[in-house]
Amino acid sequence: QVQLVESGGGLVQAGGSLRLSCVASGLRFSRYVVGWFRQAPGKEREFVAGIRWSGSSTLYADSVKGRFTISRDNAKNTVYLQMNSLKPEDTAVYYCAAEIHFINVVTRSDEYDYWGQGTQVTVSS
Repeated sequence: QVQLVESGGGLVQAGGSLRLSCVASGLRFSRYVVGWFRQAPGKEREFVAGIRWSGSSTLYADSVKGRFTISRDNAKNTVYLQMNSLKPEDTAVYYCAAEIHFINVVTRSDEYDYWGQGTQVTVSS
């Protein structure tokens, strides 16, 4: 059974930092592209960042570029999202997702095969 489990969310003041983790089980994680998405209340789910299976290539949404960093440790079946200089508009539920069909990172949520349950990030002003 495939499982992706996110953790690390919480409440933080604007300008603060959080590190999200996504731990995978039940799949050969090292072969999957992994993406982070987020969904704020009343808004559609949006792509935040993604990383190729090897970690050699990453992609970021313009809104987080320079503030967020995605990385992975395949030996630990874990992908991280380091979030710095957080803003109130970063408030959302953050999800990790995995897909195997593409070599490069894709940004469409419907391209991903597996999803975690999400972790809440709240940034206060």
